[in-house]
Amino acid sequence: MSQAEHGAVGAAENTHQSGTDDQSGDRPAPANEFEVLLITGMSGAGRSHAADCVEDMGWYVVDNLPPKLLVPLVDMMTTSGPKGVHQLAAVIDVRSRSYFDDLAAVLSHLDDLGVKTRILFLDASNDVLIKRYESVRRPHPLQHGNRLIDGILEERSLLANLKERADMVIDTSKLSIHQLSTKLYEAMLGSGPTTVAVHIFSFGFKYGVPMDADFVADVRFLPNPFWVPALRELNGQDKPVSDYVLSSPGAKDFLDSYEKAILVALDGYSQEDKHFVTIAIGCTGGQHRSVAMSEELAKRLRSHGLSVTVSARELHRNRG
Repeated sequence: MSQAEHGAVGAAENTHQSGTDDQSGDRPAPANEFEVLLITGMSGAGRSHAADCVEDMGWYVVDNLPPKLLVPLVDMMTTSGPKGVHQLAAVIDVRSRSYFDDLAAVLSHLDDLGVKTRILFLDASNDVLIKRYESVRRPHPLQHGNRLIDGILEERSLLANLKERADMVIDTSKLSIHQLSTKLYEAMLGSGPTTVAVHIFSFGFKYGVPMDADFVADVRFLPNPFWVPALRELNGQDKPVSDYVLSSPGAKDFLDSYEKAILVALDGYSQEDKHFVTIAIGCTGGQHRSVAMSEELAKRLRSHGLSVTVSARELHRNRG
């Protein structure tokens, strides 16, 4: 069992609309605000990779769950389960007729409870499945000592009705794992830059250039508020400093151009299975210019529907 704790990817959580909204993340979600995704399909079609992708989107993922255990798990998570978890994804391996009958009963029960349930079905051609199994040198779970194709055909027959019922069917026959990820993000979250979670952080060059950033911007060309006595003890999160930095010559032009460049890159990343991007913006000490510019860039990117978080690496340091 694995739990995704995802704050930047873009998988939306349901929120309570009441007078205690600020505490809604501390309570399990009621059944009618809970969502279940069943990941199933042909063995070898990519279920495990699909589960990893969904986990990255912020779902609580359970692998190889017997269908009968799904209802008590949902009940637990909607009454006393992990705080703030509203989305459960379960990888279901329907490898027998009894399992299939159990799943049908479970889906009917979840419908009665008002739980939103979706089925993701992964498929691939018989030829591709044979090649994949031969490459890993493992038997098919339904092979039972017979030919590999016998196990594949038995499973395909068993899953035919479930495939018909699926909300999403993805054929992975001609997809790489990265292409499959892109398909899943498009199916679950949509397409384009909005599927990319962005983190922006400010830093000071005198404390070292970060090694974990996809983009590094240098805003030391802007006038430094440190040399303004009234602003020195403030930081870029304070409005006087922010106003000073953003009204400086070149600040708006830089942000306009950088915003456009980042959006182009994010669109490309979304097509190349890169869904987490880190942007570092630096000035000398990481207190004024970089902080103000980080906050403004985040504001601009959010206006395009992007999920953006911001942090300031150096604000804990003493100014000197």
